Amino acid sequence: MALQLLTTVGLLASSAAAAGHLFPDCQTGPLSNNVVCNTKASVTDRAKALVAALTIEEKITLTGSTSPGVHRLGLPSYEWWQEALHGVASSPGVTFNKQSGGNYSFATSFPQPILMGAAFNDDLIKAVATVISTEARAFNNANRSGLDYWTPNINPYRDPRWGRGQETPGEDTFHIKSYVKSLIEGLQGSDPNYLKVVATCKHFVGYDVENWSGNERYGFDAIISPQELSEYYMQPFQTCARDAKVASIMCSYNALNGVPTCADSYLLQDVLRDHWNWTDDGFYVTSDCDSIQNVFLPHNYTDTREEAVAFSLIAGTDLDCGAYYGTHLPAAYEQGLFNDTTIDQALVRLYSAQIRLGMFDPANNQAYRALTFGDTLALRVAEEGIVLIKNDGTLPLQTKDRNMTIAVIGPWANATTTMQGNYAGVAPYLRSPYLAAKDLPGVNVLYAGSPGDPTTDGYPAAIKAAKAADVVIYADGANSAEEEDRNLIRWSGERQDIMTLLAGYGKPFILLQMGDQLDDTPFLHHENVSAILWAGFPGQSGGDAIMNIITGKTAPAGRMPVTQYPAHYVDDVPMTDMSLRPNATSGNPGRTYMWYNQSVVDFGFGLHYTHFTASFANDSDASSWDIQSLMQGCTEAYKDLCSFQSVGVSVRNEGSVKSDFVTLGFVAGEHGPTPYPIKQLVAYERLFAVEAGATAMAHLNLTLGSLARHDDMGNLVLYPGDYSLLVDVPTQATWNFTLTGKEATLEEWPQAPPRQ
Repeated sequence: MALQLLTTVGLLASSAAAAGHLFPDCQTGPLSNNVVCNTKASVTDRAKALVAALTIEEKITLTGSTSPGVHRLGLPSYEWWQEALHGVASSPGVTFNKQSGGNYSFATSFPQPILMGAAFNDDLIKAVATVISTEARAFNNANRSGLDYWTPNINPYRDPRWGRGQETPGEDTFHIKSYVKSLIEGLQGSDPNYLKVVATCKHFVGYDVENWSGNERYGFDAIISPQELSEYYMQPFQTCARDAKVASIMCSYNALNGVPTCADSYLLQDVLRDHWNWTDDGFYVTSDCDSIQNVFLPHNYTDTREEAVAFSLIAGTDLDCGAYYGTHLPAAYEQGLFNDTTIDQALVRLYSAQIRLGMFDPANNQAYRALTFGDTLALRVAEEGIVLIKNDGTLPLQTKDRNMTIAVIGPWANATTTMQGNYAGVAPYLRSPYLAAKDLPGVNVLYAGSPGDPTTDGYPAAIKAAKAADVVIYADGANSAEEEDRNLIRWSGERQDIMTLLAGYGKPFILLQMGDQLDDTPFLHHENVSAILWAGFPGQSGGDAIMNIITGKTAPAGRMPVTQYPAHYVDDVPMTDMSLRPNATSGNPGRTYMWYNQSVVDFGFGLHYTHFTASFANDSDASSWDIQSLMQGCTEAYKDLCSFQSVGVSVRNEGSVKSDFVTLGFVAGEHGPTPYPIKQLVAYERLFAVEAGATAMAHLNLTLGSLARHDDMGNLVLYPGDYSLLVDVPTQATWNFTLTGKEATLEEWPQAPPRQ
């Protein structure tokens, strides 16, 4: 039914294209004779022609995210702010039909990126992004959205307390880079002449503190060394800008080493535009909302508001999400703090992007104006991401012909919108675990709601249901939110109490862990806890995906996209310490799987309903390579992208259940600057539906960048020494090899000028 409705909506979208929502009239309107409407001219020349037709007053009004347009030129108003983190989302530029079930009353609601990342399937991510961009175009064709989407969030999830960690694919930069490259391809499309939508990589850079112990994101100064800045915090943005050519980057609220990012020419010009060559037509920088204001207060970086807007514009922030540019640029212009060339450059970048979207083309000259809604992958994505953390053999549940009674209990048991997480739209439906369990054939379901603490009515109801059931599924977890960092990452005492009580009745007890990570130590070795599934924020089809995994209709193969830390980690290091490496002086025990060795559940861990073995299947017996020879054979413009080896891994399903398997490859080696990561993810491939008793081949494609390390200055260097390629978590196979000769620099990192 939902798919039929999507098709109907799409057909209506194509018929609405003639309305030309947000598109100037390039056939008979005031701009029809302007070069901006000449599709044979270059994008830059077209944008420059439009900007040349504007007065300085008009130019300033066009620098805000809610643009009034220019009536005399037939330039319509435009809202630049749309969201689509995991589906077209409620946001200023998106208008859902308030009539439930009506056309454009919903959009596909995929799982949050943290669960999508757990699938380790980049082709699936591209398919998801393709659906999202198709639905975004359909909304635009029906006058219900703009085409600039402020997604994805690619800040690495380096601290488990971060309130926005759910928006990211995880903690590992190689994983995020692979994910985001596929995502951008799906969002922006493959047409060499047109963008499907504009994607926006955010938040540039060093942003992952919301509100922790009095440190607010608006005034936080992230102190990061050149080494860790280039090797970790910058890596996803490098892929976004340099390799995927995303059309937009969002600068962040925080300062970096004393300079607010939206006013930092080192970040926005030296690194982004010069070093990464992000200078083609139609690439622009937008501020986060009101972050231009933060340059003045609370960062106190400038003495006046006029300096704040001028410094930001000159540094390279082209668009202001908010009203600070529109309010204070006039006085800044009168004071001579910036000139026409500066604002013209910003507007040329902005309108070049709109030209690449086809907004200044005739309506019949742009295929995206007739796009319909696409199919939904929401169920498959949730299934592929769910991680099996513990299983004593209880799962999969054998429900067929057993007349089984299942008690579904807990705060997330009947969760609906909570399963979507933040930056969500209106879903066509929301399938909770309880609703999905009710639809299982031959199963009697007892729902006992949320027990709360022992003084509530829910407590005895939960006990009654558990005693009457054959199996207990307890759904609970940690929610998080923007502008809120967590202080605790442990299960509360009352939740441990009710779960261990219910588990003690001798029935199979399944902990369905939802939302963000919590320390599962109390349950991992508890003899009465049969299984633990982590399902994150699984989206519109979450309940069905969970029950498909629990009953074995789908075999689990997701892997942890983050480290699960022990509860005491929140007392070991403040969130504001941006360092990744362990430090005996500060007491920082290290961050992420690369630097922290006391995890409760490891990054990359995930159980199956079968048993897999992995071994190397290399055709080459070589075990040593000369660095200078490798460099001579490297012809890529960016040396880190040059191929090193494609390593074959033979994966055998030794069990009795057909299942996917994610082949993870980590490089290890103590060489170069010390200390260095024990191991670092460099490649992965998801194998699909490996039959019981069958063998499948994965290929881990290593580049020179896979082996290189960043020195103290942030330069990427290939060092001689002994290396190992490790497969799986825990490691199943090891391949040792050596690099000889002299070290070689693959990338010289631009050094920041002295900070104010």
